[in-house]
Amino acid sequence: MAALALGGAVPVWLSEEDLSCIICRELLDWPTTLPCGHSFCYQCLDDLWVKQRAGVGGRPWVCPTCREALEAKPTLRKNPLLQDLADKYRHAVLELEPGPETAPAPAPAPVPPRRPAPPPVTVQKSTTEEIIQKLTELVRQLVDVVKSLTTQSPLLGSGPDNERGILLGMEHSLSSPKVVASSAPERKIREILHNLQEIQEKLQGGVTWKEAPGEQVPEMPSSSLCLPPVQRCPVPRRASQFALRAISPTFDLRSLSCILEVSNSCRTVTVSRYPQPYSWCPERFLISQVFCSQALSSGQNYWEVDTRNCNHWAVGVASWGMKRDQMLGRTMDSWCIEWKGPGQFSAWAMVKKTDLHLGHPEVVGVWLDLELGKLAFYSVSAQERLLYECEVSASSPLHPAFWLYGLSPGNYLEIKQVNS
Repeated sequence: MAALALGGAVPVWLSEEDLSCIICRELLDWPTTLPCGHSFCYQCLDDLWVKQRAGVGGRPWVCPTCREALEAKPTLRKNPLLQDLADKYRHAVLELEPGPETAPAPAPAPVPPRRPAPPPVTVQKSTTEEIIQKLTELVRQLVDVVKSLTTQSPLLGSGPDNERGILLGMEHSLSSPKVVASSAPERKIREILHNLQEIQEKLQGGVTWKEAPGEQVPEMPSSSLCLPPVQRCPVPRRASQFALRAISPTFDLRSLSCILEVSNSCRTVTVSRYPQPYSWCPERFLISQVFCSQALSSGQNYWEVDTRNCNHWAVGVASWGMKRDQMLGRTMDSWCIEWKGPGQFSAWAMVKKTDLHLGHPEVVGVWLDLELGKLAFYSVSAQERLLYECEVSASSPLHPAFWLYGLSPGNYLEIKQVNS
């Protein structure tokens, strides 16, 4: 093979995983390399060692990846080559992100200045209070129009019969000259009724009415225009098909990282305050991850995970053959959602990250449909709310998989018992 010219560049494909610290799961920052050859962020490694030595009896300095122990704390020096690669990777990612300068600027057109259009209004999250206020205002307008109709018809007498005559005249506007003057109010009434029907459809589409204590719905007089009653939507119950397919996974001790420990029931996994003396086996994760024992190869399966007591976590599925030094979601045979704090909620599928602009889900429901090749994550409270869904394809069975931040001792995840 011909030698490269001096200064020539060879394209090399790198992923974020190649330059990531397994402790913080971020790109290396001030990387330092241990004698065993593994590299970490200086601050991450130093903080981990401080917490390990604060455990019972104190622990020697240990590599978080290969668990090689050192007799004394080594002098941690910056690895300039790794730092340069990480900086170049960050710069390349920023260049690949679309920005305003990448879009071609449209040719200026000689148009008169216009008032800027208001931003689009999202109505999906309208509160019940806002809808009630709009409904109340429209009803008030409707009453005012009815009153104006009464004043515009002096030839008619007063009382309930008069109001009934006005409404009947609206339906037969061609038969009586008395209603000609009320054509404008009639159009106004129909417009208001149309708006009321739109609000009613929104109410029936998912808004559940909730009355304040002691609050009563005011009754309209019998002589007023009657509107169709608004039907209150019942509070949706938990999806029965999920509960019927619920399983009870338990953590697998062979895959359990030495940074984690599980309860006697094997349904709670906790970040340990110091490394556990588990016997070495090839199935054990080198980073703070764990599988469940259940191998799912067919059918539909559902389970729930309580995340309220863990600051940083990932919940998903993976094949048993996933490499034990790789992070969940960063391989072609693992999928997950990952919470690392407010504004840092994401999903990982096929080594691709998708940001999820949602709040923290206290309980995560996982729905795995291997018949359709679908995986979905839900935030579970009074009802299931979809967080993310994707396709899955695996040549081998999938296992429930979990990651916990290794620098947060005492944090834990719990697999809940789902009641049908």
